Amino acid sequence: GGPVAQPAYVTRPTELQRQSRPSPLTASHHRDAHNVTPEQYVQDKAARSGSSFYYAFLFLPPPRRAAITAFYAFCREVDDVVDEVSDPSVAAAKLGWWRQEVQRLFAGGPTHPVTKALTPHLEVYGIEAQHLHSVIDGCEMDLTQSRYLDFAGLRRYCHLVAGVVGDVAARIFGHTDAATIEYAHRLGLALQLTNIIRDVGDDARRGRIYLPVDELQRFDVKAHEVLNRGYSERFTALMRFQAERAQRCYDEAFAVLPEVDRKAQLPGLMMAHIYRTLLDEIEAGGFQVLHQRISLTPVRKLWIAVRTRWRGR
Repeated sequence: GGPVAQPAYVTRPTELQRQSRPSPLTASHHRDAHNVTPEQYVQDKAARSGSSFYYAFLFLPPPRRAAITAFYAFCREVDDVVDEVSDPSVAAAKLGWWRQEVQRLFAGGPTHPVTKALTPHLEVYGIEAQHLHSVIDGCEMDLTQSRYLDFAGLRRYCHLVAGVVGDVAARIFGHTDAATIEYAHRLGLALQLTNIIRDVGDDARRGRIYLPVDELQRFDVKAHEVLNRGYSERFTALMRFQAERAQRCYDEAFAVLPEVDRKAQLPGLMMAHIYRTLLDEIEAGGFQVLHQRISLTPVRKLWIAVRTRWRGR
């Protein structure tokens, strides 16, 4: 998961605010950035994440793999600001730095290894400044909002942190039909809803509940029960409702993917099958997501990726 009539704000323990204007590059990052090329930096960032995305990237031709790795590393850098900086004002300043860095990137003067690695791919794959700003906007929502009133509000958040990511990924993978971008947005929503289901416990420990408030009320699940890891039949029913919606989103995404672009979009389909398998596992286990983070083994993710490539769908 990457978050009442009045939005509740996340309160976090403050860290000592540094006097200088914060830059996302720590001293160690500066050393790393000087010792490795931008391409090596983003490759390391993607590999270290242990994400399912990494398995999908392995099957791409080198130029597209370099582009998606750079873009993914950008998303990770921005996301890490919110997850790793405990003082919201410091995190907001760092996200402000990234906004400026995006402007520098499109003006031809990037300073960070991630944006330097992105530079040669912008024009080739139609990556626009607005795409990158949307990713930052989504992460910024995590600083200011820790609850969502209804699914419409949650969907807006998912659009920024996942739909736009799917859009850029689909452009990099390659498409000839405009409907493929619609597919990518729908798939991004399905993947993010799966993330939210998987991370209910983790997010609660950060004071965030992404499950819509009106749906908690409909199933009579109190926020404090989620925050205190309280399982119940009501919680299971709520989570079954969340999972059924996510499953529908996968079906809707697959239904609009044009056959002509299916082969090019295989990396996204690998991701979809990995995440959908995870969702099936969570469902089969009775939604035991409050006290643990359920995941698939690396070998299983790789097998799903290979099987998807072999079947071609």
